[in-house]
Amino acid sequence: MTQKVTALIMAGKRSGILDPLAERAGVNQKCVVPVGGKPMIQHVVEAVSACDRIDKIHVVAHEPDEIAEIPIVAELLASGRLVFKPGAFNLVDSVFAGAEGAEFPLLITTADNCLVTPEGYAEFVEKALAAEAGAGAALARKEDVIAADPEGQAKFYQFKDGGFSNCNMYWIGSEGALGAAEVMRGGGQFVKFPSRIAKAFGWTNLLRFYLGGGSKEKLFEQVSKRFGYKLVPIEMSSGEFAIDVDNERTFRVTEKLLAKRAAAG
Repeated sequence: MTQKVTALIMAGKRSGILDPLAERAGVNQKCVVPVGGKPMIQHVVEAVSACDRIDKIHVVAHEPDEIAEIPIVAELLASGRLVFKPGAFNLVDSVFAGAEGAEFPLLITTADNCLVTPEGYAEFVEKALAAEAGAGAALARKEDVIAADPEGQAKFYQFKDGGFSNCNMYWIGSEGALGAAEVMRGGGQFVKFPSRIAKAFGWTNLLRFYLGGGSKEKLFEQVSKRFGYKLVPIEMSSGEFAIDVDNERTFRVTEKLLAKRAAAG
């Protein structure tokens, strides 16, 4: 029997802050900003629900009513496959809230991951299961990200086996590994904020990040010893999966790539 997982879609909003993209679009939260003609979270829900490795879908949101009006969300709600979970005041506690009542393993993704396909989610699940990961993170190769977005990010995680970018997809293999989410309590974005690496993973591993003296597998192995369960880097096949809708520039890039896909059929 094919093992299936629960998907957590993180669709919360920063307390008291209206995202610039949402303000421009005249909506209350970023996750419903139209991208390529449909709310950005609709792209994610469509991809997740079409993935044959995903069963239940938990959407973690502060304002679910606006999201629930999207037809595919309403349909999945009515069928019982999708449920809303309340967003908390920070990302980590929102993950814990989203995990309540869920069947493990968990695949965590974000509402602005408009470019991840059903096949992309299946690839992530299959590689995480094959690696027997306690927890994991999806990474895309630097050259693949640049090929998808030549004028995009300049900073990458650098390892002996190359540069990589985070894809905002995470794996929690069991309830016991849920503590892996704690590494995001400082806000993540480790490339932009190096001190967060030290706080989450320790100063020794910060040096390993910067010296690039080992493979990504070796570094994750060292981090695994710190946390007590197997953390795995999961290399994805497409650089597009590392592009989320974070600002005006990535909004335009995402719309361009979605249009390219549509034209290709």
